[in-house]
Amino acid sequence: MAPTVGDYLLQRLREWGVEQLFGYPGDGINGIITALGRADDQPEFVQARHEEMAAFEAVGYAKFSGRPGVCLATSGPGAIHLLNGLYDAKLDHVPVVAIVGQTARSAMGGNYQQEVDLLTLFKDVASAYVQVASVPAQLPNLIDRAMRIAMAERAPTAIIIPSDLQEEEYEPPAHAFKNVPSSAPGYVNAVTRAPLAEIERAAEILNEGSKVAILIGQGARAAATEVMEVAELTGAGVAKALLGKDVLPDDLPYVTGSIGLLGTRPSYELMRDCDTLLIVGSNFPYSQFLPDFGQARGVQIDVDGKLIGMRYPTEVNLVGDAAETLRAMIPLLRRKEERSWRETVEKNVARSWSVIEEQAHVQADPVNPMLLFWELNSRLPADAIVTADSGSAANWYARDLRFGPGVRGSLSGTLATMGAAVPYAIGAKYAHPDRPVIAFAGDGAMQMNGLAELITITRYMSEWSDQRLIVAVLHNNDLTQVTWELRAMGGAPKFEESQVLPDMSYAAFARSIGLEGIEVDKPEAIGPAWDQALAAGRPVVLDVRCDPDIPPIPPHADFEQVKDAAEAVIKGDPDAAGIVRKGIRTKAQELFTRKG
Repeated sequence: MAPTVGDYLLQRLREWGVEQLFGYPGDGINGIITALGRADDQPEFVQARHEEMAAFEAVGYAKFSGRPGVCLATSGPGAIHLLNGLYDAKLDHVPVVAIVGQTARSAMGGNYQQEVDLLTLFKDVASAYVQVASVPAQLPNLIDRAMRIAMAERAPTAIIIPSDLQEEEYEPPAHAFKNVPSSAPGYVNAVTRAPLAEIERAAEILNEGSKVAILIGQGARAAATEVMEVAELTGAGVAKALLGKDVLPDDLPYVTGSIGLLGTRPSYELMRDCDTLLIVGSNFPYSQFLPDFGQARGVQIDVDGKLIGMRYPTEVNLVGDAAETLRAMIPLLRRKEERSWRETVEKNVARSWSVIEEQAHVQADPVNPMLLFWELNSRLPADAIVTADSGSAANWYARDLRFGPGVRGSLSGTLATMGAAVPYAIGAKYAHPDRPVIAFAGDGAMQMNGLAELITITRYMSEWSDQRLIVAVLHNNDLTQVTWELRAMGGAPKFEESQVLPDMSYAAFARSIGLEGIEVDKPEAIGPAWDQALAAGRPVVLDVRCDPDIPPIPPHADFEQVKDAAEAVIKGDPDAAGIVRKGIRTKAQELFTRKG
């Protein structure tokens, strides 16, 4: 039997090294699903419970493997469901390839069942590359360009294949007019370096500064050694954008932690007081958390010229690979012998970790959510991968977790969508089946889609050599982040009709589908629960009853935020008493550090 277009598609993906297709079936991709049966499920079809989750799993795989994630969905509704995950990839600069079906070519344009204008639908999210196949000879070029552009642009791309075309006999492109051939699969990133003259200008700015701050993002991951060397020479403190949390370990005394609304006080103080700013591999968008305009001289390094010089008025913009550019700069830097700035940074960092520990032990009803994160720090495996959902979980992930060398972590950074933590964790297990993965999710995210993806975990856990995948649920029956945003940003009391969630047992649900479930409702039980989960050797749901009145307001909250939260209490917030009592206790830890 001659190979079909569906057969060839899978063959080409295998040649690209694709091992998984995260997706959901439908008649718009029957030709591809049939071909998977003939190919003995190679690449492996990983069936999510929903196409959005398949896209998130592809994003998680791409983030933690460094290779493109591939997702597969049917026409119409299936393609539409992919969009949120693909936008997550676009905004976080992650290579993902979406393969979607379409109604038969003979029916296109006829208002046919499940017919959607997919080119228009994907025009924005896959703006780097989206194409419809119309004849078999297009396939090699379409697949190869989708893969190469996804990697080159670090962006989602999409290929649309009509259902009838999938079942046609494959015909390669001819050496003829209006045929487009393609070369063997493969892609190597070009290693670029900024011009030496510009690097010299940048080095001079850093040499002249007396209070140097460095901001790193995920684009600095391959340049961690060089960033540490620059920090040592310049005496700089290093703050991390949220997606760069795992670039440098938190046990370095000059690493101030996350920056921004979810950031730490030392990062806020670093930016507030510096006179020189070096940005490496970060597109951090919130300029209000950077130095005041005109306060600091700025240098930025980024491999993507489109993203440079747009967040802060930098004097020198270096377009090039971060590691190569920093390696060329390091010999030009003079070591600063006056270290009072560095000493101040390190003092602020040490005090901050003491404060965070104290805040995590503030009495709560029943469990302080910060304690859940703090107790993991001393137990976090050196090779762990950590994911977190949007919401209050992201606050504690950003501020309370101490990553050691080798720990990886991520969340939905720029899109900040709910529901990514559990599918990210599944994608991470396929990227690194031999590493433990821990996902932090609020109960809102679990009810939105996390419970369904626990079923996916049950189905595929036997494929992972290390089956440890722990889902820690912040169970407080409240959409806490939005509740506090209402208070702190609008001075509005909690609106229970929108904020309160129905109660259920997440641990019992886990046990009902064959996973392990552990309930925690006492602070002294958190440490033993982590020990039990990490020793279980299989997937576990930690169902932790958390107190919604512990404020996720950042330690550097401005007067307006505090005033608005106070107004929410005055206006009759239903949780007013707990907010005041626990908020004061939490804030007090910044003012008074317990002795002994």
